[in-house]
Amino acid sequence: MRLLGTRPERLATLSYRAAGPGGVPQNVQLAVERLAVDELPAGCDALLAAGDLQGVTPSPFGGDPELLGIALADYMEVWAESGLLPSADRVGVLLTGDLYSAPGADRRGASGPVLDVWLAFAAAGCPMVFGVAGNHDEVTAAQVAELGPEVALLDGDRREFGGVTIAGVSGVVGDPGRAMRRSETAFLTLVDKVSTPPPDVLLLHEGPTGSRKDQLGRIAVRGELERRAPALTFCGHVHWAEPVAAVGDGHIVNVDARVVVLTA
Repeated sequence: MRLLGTRPERLATLSYRAAGPGGVPQNVQLAVERLAVDELPAGCDALLAAGDLQGVTPSPFGGDPELLGIALADYMEVWAESGLLPSADRVGVLLTGDLYSAPGADRRGASGPVLDVWLAFAAAGCPMVFGVAGNHDEVTAAQVAELGPEVALLDGDRREFGGVTIAGVSGVVGDPGRAMRRSETAFLTLVDKVSTPPPDVLLLHEGPTGSRKDQLGRIAVRGELERRAPALTFCGHVHWAEPVAAVGDGHIVNVDARVVVLTA
């Protein structure tokens, strides 16, 4: 499953509230963009990848503001009715973590429970929901596994779906005494483990540097991937204005505060 182009096409935007400097809520636009790939997992007409959905917005069906990821799952039905996306039961989902926001979008870097985001995509009927946890997510693999046989939080694991291998490493490099953090050596060891042999898709929260100066990331992770690059590596944690970069004979797609839809 390889990219056929590196310039995403804008499909839609979704307005939401996020904490700005000093925790002041601000209005933000979530870009929904499309990239073409040569093939998709069997059973899917599209894959939706997203991460760092740290904001709140009402569902398109009304009600109070809720976590952005929950609203995004609801928007899939609206976009399917308009022809923008296939129906949710034909769209696999890839999540790169950090799906929580303070309810008032008034505190930056807030951590909290995100199982309801995973539940929203599973309840929408998506045939597969695989992802990793970010450093601000409070969720366990056991909780996620209860949502269905093809719903999985990955951390040093590989899964197969529709003929495609998807691997993932959760969390970030940091103080191992804190939640969702591990030493760089431990992090790279897990990346090496799940990349041998290279999967079709690698999911990370903290990803590698890109090929441009403003495509920030962890250079040691890039060094690891250059030896055995997956066809596609999805990550977030830091935002890239240009979301795609090459690594080895594969590509990195940064989905920090962004939705990327893959279609064949």
